Amino acid sequence: MAKKQKLKIIPLGGLDEIGKNITVFEYGKDIIVVDCGLMFPDEEMPGIDIVIPDMSYLVKNSDRVRGVILTHGHEDHIGALPYLFRDIDVPVYGTSFSLGLVENKFKEHGLSSKTKMVAKKPGDIFPVGCFNIEFIRSNHSIPGAVALAIHTPIGTILHTGDFKIDSTPIDGEMMDLARIGELGKQGVLALFSESTNVERPGFTMSERTVGVTFDEIFRNNQTNRIIVATFASNVHRIQQIINAAYNYKRKVAISGRSMMNAINVAIELGYMKVPKNTIIEIEEIERYPAEKLVIITTGSQGEAMSALTRMAFADHKKVSITHGDTVIISATPIPGNEKTVSRVINQLFKLGAEVIYESLADIHVSGHACREELKLILSLAKPKFFFPVHGEFRHLMQHAKLAQSMGIDEDNIYILTIGEVMELGRDSCKKAGTVPSGKVLVDGLGVGDVGNIVLRDRKHLAEDGLIVVVVNIDCQSKEITAGPDVISRGFVYMRESEDLIEAIKDCARNAIEDCLNKNVGDWNTIKSRVKNKISDFLYEKTKRKPMILPVIMETE
Repeated sequence: MAKKQKLKIIPLGGLDEIGKNITVFEYGKDIIVVDCGLMFPDEEMPGIDIVIPDMSYLVKNSDRVRGVILTHGHEDHIGALPYLFRDIDVPVYGTSFSLGLVENKFKEHGLSSKTKMVAKKPGDIFPVGCFNIEFIRSNHSIPGAVALAIHTPIGTILHTGDFKIDSTPIDGEMMDLARIGELGKQGVLALFSESTNVERPGFTMSERTVGVTFDEIFRNNQTNRIIVATFASNVHRIQQIINAAYNYKRKVAISGRSMMNAINVAIELGYMKVPKNTIIEIEEIERYPAEKLVIITTGSQGEAMSALTRMAFADHKKVSITHGDTVIISATPIPGNEKTVSRVINQLFKLGAEVIYESLADIHVSGHACREELKLILSLAKPKFFFPVHGEFRHLMQHAKLAQSMGIDEDNIYILTIGEVMELGRDSCKKAGTVPSGKVLVDGLGVGDVGNIVLRDRKHLAEDGLIVVVVNIDCQSKEITAGPDVISRGFVYMRESEDLIEAIKDCARNAIEDCLNKNVGDWNTIKSRVKNKISDFLYEKTKRKPMILPVIMETE
């Protein structure tokens, strides 16, 4: 009898970080990919637009990739798909809403519409290579979220995706805990469970609580124009805003391209029900009095180019914030965005708006499970092996401890590392090498052409500025024929620092003449000497270290 092969598990993102979730499952010659997300840059990545996983392992093994399976349509789970599909073309499986968002994304990137999109519903079981994939209904802050039961030749893997247990969801479809319990009775080999909210005790509040708060705010602001900023993908939140607007006889205008895309997909697929004549074009808002308007907008994270930020800084073409506006920011700042959100809130207050944000009212609930919900999944699934995923290292550690407290053997709990290959058998789990992995930085149309050295230079320029020294040298006589000239950017204001600029010129001239007198004819050596001399001089004078670029031009 042939010996059973091992299931290889290769996380390429989503561990020790928030975002760029992607996990590879490999058995024999078949590979499936669960999610393919991006993350947004932090302050250590100046000029970077987005960060995607290193997917070179999948490109190298593209002939074995059988499909990509999506748990839901958030950017941190689908955002890197267009970059993967530049190099491979396999079916994408997801619920209709997830695939609707993916199709929009592919169109924006000019990708072929030939990619096979296979829509599945919760409860469906379908083959992908040697795997049988089962969609299990879940709750999250976006429609169409599912958990996955991956039935493999060696056992069942349960992957929660992002989830919460909402007993009163807006669409009336509660997470299918009964099916998870059934799978637990049949035997779950391994559980992959998200860890984002593991530090929060208790249960996550239901999305319906936000609807109650909206109703109260609308009732208390019947003479004001209301502007609500939230996540474009949170269709259930947007539905509740529209419901409140309709109840108080207000028209709704939408601002922000991603918001319009998400709402159009949701209406088209039946995830949203909008009363007739409720939504108007943003251009029409001038025709209605303030108390009859609600504007739903992007920008709840203070993003520089978002609609709310442009409104706050008087840069929006259609909407100007005025005294008497009520602005609701229905979101929690993602870690790292707190300063930008505060800046927008402060600016809105300066313009005379009343701003309601999370610390003032229950206008946001998380889409992620808290400790008691995570414990419930652990107790229902009863996995032999446990892998905490989707979170920073402290989240993964806390989730591992939680699993241990629920009776899972410490030796069967593994905190994975991005790029690490784990080989899972029916009774064993061990590390088996690594694959290429890490962060690929996207800047404009450039993918991966900005690395650590370029980032270091950008940070250097941002922190200390730039000095350019230009000099002409005669090739024959080896004498300076023009310059040195000095250009300063971000270091000192030249008109007010003439003495320092002259001193830099003298320093450069002396270094060059010293080299020429010693018959040093290699321009790179001369540049290096100039750079070092000026650097030492400036540090002594200013205790600052600007980037120094010597430019030598030859004349004949």
